[in-house]
Amino acid sequence: MKVPVQVDGRELVLSNLDKVLYPEVGFAKAEVIDYYSRVAPYLLPHLRGRPLTVKRYPNGVEGKFFFEKNAPSHTPAWVRRVRLPVPGSTKDRDTIEFAVVDDLASLVYYANLAALELHVPQWRVSDDGTALPPDTLVFDLDPGAPATVVDCCRVATVLREVLKADGLAARPKTSGNKGMQLYAEWDGRKEPSVYAKELAQLLEKELPKQVVSVMTRSARPGKVFIDWSQNNPAKTTVAPYSLRARQRPTVSTPLSWDEVEECDRPEQLVFTAADVLARVEEHGDLFRQA
Repeated sequence: MKVPVQVDGRELVLSNLDKVLYPEVGFAKAEVIDYYSRVAPYLLPHLRGRPLTVKRYPNGVEGKFFFEKNAPSHTPAWVRRVRLPVPGSTKDRDTIEFAVVDDLASLVYYANLAALELHVPQWRVSDDGTALPPDTLVFDLDPGAPATVVDCCRVATVLREVLKADGLAARPKTSGNKGMQLYAEWDGRKEPSVYAKELAQLLEKELPKQVVSVMTRSARPGKVFIDWSQNNPAKTTVAPYSLRARQRPTVSTPLSWDEVEECDRPEQLVFTAADVLARVEEHGDLFRQA
């Protein structure tokens, strides 16, 4: 069944609204679109100006998925697009025409494509579509079992103080999966992945039983891997307020530092779409820049 709608004056046709995308809890495409529509005032500032990569799950989280960087050929003309070079593309493409989700209608368009996960780089494009220097620094904290997000929280508080000493204010969020991320505004003092690697190695030296800075899987059990490589301009990180393709519709959720400091059980930092809508109603955007 197809349903024509208007979103902020744009005409869209929504389809398969009753298709269940999260079978374990019966969460359907209509609910995905509803979530993204309602969280849009808090999500869109973190997408605006950033080339979009999505993970699409046309048959739900238990079916096959695919990453999509190139805006589909049927993308409406009113969705902003920018053509950017992609050196080293695995598909031998010199450039990709990315979508840039700047408004509610574009967000709903992608939600209707079952683009459950929204990923963006740490840089934006200018009004004329030129790539700008990175404006955000990110550390992805990934726990190696039996470590959990509780261990990530302990490492995050140490990393926060190191960043603070360098004049950078860290903002935490869950990954929506098993780990978390810290973000900070970036001032371009040096190449961001170089700086992030230096800090990851510093923490590994100071906390050798808790932290690892190398990607080697065998080095990670029981420790928190600080993934500094997400600052490579070619990489993306899941956006704040994006759904994740888990058994339940969990969300990459901004946190308060009190929540990070007080966390002693992993389930304390698991938030679903419904939880996040309640959180933004109460707290607004915890991830807004100061």
